Amino acid sequence: MSQRLHLVFGGELTDPQGTQFRDTDKIHIVGIFPNYQSAYDAWKAEAQRTVDSAHTRYFIAHLHRLRDEEAAASPTEELEVRG
Repeated sequence: MSQRLHLVFGGELTDPQGTQFRDTDKIHIVGIFPNYQSAYDAWKAEAQRTVDSAHTRYFIAHLHRLRDEEAAASPTEELEVRG
């Protein structure tokens, strides 16, 4: 069974109706979680903690949806990166 990782992050938005962050350097990374329930619990805790700030929002990103292990790799993934 594959792991279904989720990222919880948030911060102050330029507009409470949008999704653009005011300062990307100040995005709060809550963490990466092994399943949706634990990510949801972390998201809910942060959302409740910041309920008085209308411009602050938290999100759950489904990291497991970003990469399909069955799909062929893109050309950029095949490149060797050297430092």
